[in-house]
Amino acid sequence: MRPVSCLVLLAWAGAPALGVVVAAQENGTAAAADVRVLQVRDGIYMVAGAGGNVTVQVGGDGILLVDTGRAAMGDQVLAAIRTISNAPIRQIVLTHDHPDSAGGVATLRTAGDAVLGGNFGGRAGAAILAHENAWLRMSAGGLPPAALPTDTYHVRRHDFSFNGEPVEILHQPRAHTDGDSMVLFRRSDVISTGDIFSTTRYPVIDVASGGSINGVIDALNRLLEITIPRTLQEDGTLVIPGDGRLCDEGDVNWYRYMVTVIRDRVQDMATRGMTLEQVKAARPTLEYDGRYGSETGPWTTEMFIEAVYRGVSAPQSR
Repeated sequence: MRPVSCLVLLAWAGAPALGVVVAAQENGTAAAADVRVLQVRDGIYMVAGAGGNVTVQVGGDGILLVDTGRAAMGDQVLAAIRTISNAPIRQIVLTHDHPDSAGGVATLRTAGDAVLGGNFGGRAGAAILAHENAWLRMSAGGLPPAALPTDTYHVRRHDFSFNGEPVEILHQPRAHTDGDSMVLFRRSDVISTGDIFSTTRYPVIDVASGGSINGVIDALNRLLEITIPRTLQEDGTLVIPGDGRLCDEGDVNWYRYMVTVIRDRVQDMATRGMTLEQVKAARPTLEYDGRYGSETGPWTTEMFIEAVYRGVSAPQSR
């Protein structure tokens, strides 16, 4: 078993030295999904169980978050953060606009306190950063002002320093959406990927929001360019996926391989004139379905195959 996987399994089992569990309370009883905290590196933590993984960076400047989880889990995420530190939440970076990652913005922003200059003397809540494409969809969705990003970026790479660490925000166009961001903590050698990468499901491709299978593969290739293993593809750069367990480069490489194989199979079938229903019947994902597939829920195997088919069938899709 891989060293990183052992760490995660022990933490998920509740080993007190590695992680803590904050139970979501409903009518006085624990909810089905617990929010769990895992220390990734010194000053970097992963909060899981909130709909999507939340990354927490802690230091002298305060707290920086990557994503917030679902709206209904906002209080539990905040409680989990407070088991790590009581420092003010200064900055939140959103990897995309979907509610499993951005739903808790209002709760966590209100609990935060941005550093403001000039003559401003009050509290404005935490600053929220997202790619402008994500902001455009969120602002058009009828969300209250407290749930919207306060800042945007539009370039391929945006950077700043927080807690003495260089932080790089890397835009990934037409991947899961057209507004995806990955967040690299350069000194800590930790990357938060958002829904570009997952250990529990096939890539979610939001075609209506500019997502595409080839863009997902491009993003996974870029992720592999900036991950560095310690030895034999193990350990080294640690990767916090949109959901699922903590990973390293070997895990990303396997996922990229799986996604590419499926893309190539569907592309070959489409080139030979097979219809979408014929492609689904051929089951191009068969040997991977046990690990990543689903027949129910918000993202099924059939939905993934359809998104891939539409992507490879579109003109100039690569």
